[in-house]
Formats: sequence, C-alpha cells, structure tokens
Amino acid sequence: MATCSATETSPWDLNAWHQVPPVQWLDDSSPVRSLLFESVPYEGHKTQVFAFYATPGSVSGDPSKDVNLPAVVLLHGGGGTAFAEWVNLWARRGYAAIAMDLCGNRPEAPHYAAPTGELLTTAMVPRQRLEFGGPAEGPVGKFQNVGGDVTDDWQYHAVAAGMLAHSLIRSFPEVDGERTAVTGISWGGYLTCLMASLDDRFKAAVPVYGCGFLSDGESVQRNQIDALPPERRAQWIRDYDPSAWLPRCHTPIFFVNGTNDKHYPLRSYQRTYSLVPGPRQLRIEVGMKHGHPPGWAPKEIGLFVNHYLRGTPSLPKFGPLVTRDRIATASIQSPVPIRRAQLHFTIDGGTLVDRTWTSVPAACDGSEVSAAVPEAAQIWMLSVTDSRDAMVSTGVSFAPRAD
Repeated sequence: MATCSATETSPWDLNAWHQVPPVQWLDDSSPVRSLLFESVPYEGHKTQVFAFYATPGSVSGDPSKDVNLPAVVLLHGGGGTAFAEWVNLWARRGYAAIAMDLCGNRPEAPHYAAPTGELLTTAMVPRQRLEFGGPAEGPVGKFQNVGGDVTDDWQYHAVAAGMLAHSLIRSFPEVDGERTAVTGISWGGYLTCLMASLDDRFKAAVPVYGCGFLSDGESVQRNQIDALPPERRAQWIRDYDPSAWLPRCHTPIFFVNGTNDKHYPLRSYQRTYSLVPGPRQLRIEVGMKHGHPPGWAPKEIGLFVNHYLRGTPSLPKFGPLVTRDRIATASIQSPVPIRRAQLHFTIDGGTLVDRTWTSVPAACDGSEVSAAVPEAAQIWMLSVTDSRDAMVSTGVSFAPRAD
C-alpha cells in the first residue's frame, strides 16, 4: 500500500498533509456551512482554502443524525469551485461532505427558498478572490510553472488542499475517520487519481472523466504539455501525470467517463485504468456529457462508495474483456439481478470525440456476458445494467491499427 511518503524526488509533502490544519469557521449554523483552512505557502505567505461542509444533521435540522458518519472529499473541475449543491447531495445520502475551492477563491454563500428552506442552485456560482488564496487555475500554474519551486505549481496546492481537507474532515467528532472516500470531476477527477494513489487513508475513490497519459493521446491538454521544454515536459509527466502514480493505487477505484470525452479521451482512459493494481471498476457511458452536474449525477457513484464505506451491495463486477473470433465475452458477478446487457461499438475512424457509437443487446446467462462484434467495429465494450438501474462496463478493446 501507499505510505505517508512518496519518493525523495516527488513534490508531495505527504507527512505534513496528514496533519489537521488550522480552521476558521465562517458559518457554522447553516445547512451548508462555510470555513477556511490553512494550506501550503504561496508567494511567501501561507494560503487559506475555502470549503463548504454539510452533514445529514445540518441539512435536515436533526443533529442526532450526526454520529459515526462516513465522509467524502469533493474535488471540482476546471471553471468550478466549491459547490454547495454537491455537498448537499452527499449529506442527504448520509455522509459528511467537504468541497473546497482549488483556485484561491470563495464562492457566493448558498441561497435557500422560503419558506421550505430548500437549497437553490445556479449554473454559475459567483466567486471572489481570497486575500490569501493559492494559485489560480490556468496554463501557467498547471503547466508552465513546472520546474524549480513547487509552491507555484497548481497541482502541488490542489493535492495539498485535498489531503488537508481529508485530514480535517477525519478530525470532526461526528465523522468516522476510517470510512472516507474521494471523488472529483474533470480536473478534479485527475486529482482524484493522484489522491487515491498518494493518500492510503481513503477507502474508495471515484474519478469522473479525469485520467492520465495526457501527454501522448488526444487530450486537449496535450498541447500545453508538448509546449514545455523537453526537460520540464519530462518532469511534468513524472510529477503530475496520474500515470506516474496510479501503479501504486490500492484504494478501490471506480472510473466514470463517456465514450466521446475530448478532455480525457477513451484511449488514454483505458491505459490509465489498466495501470491500477488494486480493485477497479468502470462506467463508460455512450455520449456522456462533460460538466459538473453530469459528473456528479450518476447513481453508480453513490452505490460504489456505499459498498466500501457502508457495506451495501456492490455494483456488478466484470472480469476482463476477451474477444476471440469476433465474439466478445466477460464474466460477470452481481449481488442483484441483471436487467440488461449490451455491446457498444463504433465503426468510425478519426478522432475519438467525433465517432458515432451503436449499442445492441448482448447475451447474459448470469455469469457471463457475450456478443458478436461486427467485422467493421474499431472499438467495443460490454455493459450491464442491474435492477437498481446501475450500469457498469468492461474495459475497452481497440481493433488492430484502429485510428
């Protein structure tokens, strides 16, 4: 398993980030509460990180619910911030939840409907810069600053903030510190890959969209990496690409993505998934949209985390996808009945984001799923949907010489 130290040459100060940071409560009485916690230095000063926090008791008004809670750390993606809606969703699932802003900002306080007290949500959350905020997101902090002082690197601050938030939520008296998970969306999914590999205190992890191998695939991030001088490009890959760290990930991890995602494309995604030596599962949805609400919407995320933190029935579990003589097969184990099995494939070439996918029924005998793969198929996978309407998929197969 991972330990509290990474390597002598890595940027991570993991032992320090296992300590509980100083915290300042800005609002400790609303359904969704607000706080600042202290993080690592930036531009010669200590930084503060803003976070929303909620519990089943805070959102219901019944503090008796806040005993021995499982907890989740929530990591937003590009253009995002701490989302009150996201912590509210997890609190209503029965979790203590913390979501921090990873770009040195403070979002607007949440609004509630009168007289119901229901949380109101907006597509874009206004935010303001913190006096002691860390680096803003963008190509400078995420890519161009690599090399030299790590304290101006966005990844260094984001991983530190995520781990310190984890240390903080574990310290709260209502939380069972041995039952915690992490999930993130887009850049937050990228960070979840790092966090699941570096922080062995987590019992489950769900990266949505985010993956590794951003330097040699079709990701929109590749141009930023390729623009770096060769030595700094190599350092970015060594320090900040999840492919460098996931081979040490033994935290149970559930990868969630879409077939046509341009930020974290399918070939890089499959390579990333294949690196993980510990328990791993996939949910690849045909045409899944990219964004924060689409990224936290899949019910399978909650079911996966519930299984590892609350002992509820697991998602269906596939064995490896094997294709022989154009027949794709994979073993399947499920604690609940399987309602549907499908083969998904594309016959298109060209860029992954532009391919059209087709879904057809597959056979399922309760222990194995199988389907005939069309001769023209370039990429394919199997999926099952269970009686809870929860879907999981196999890994993805690429035809030889597929574009």
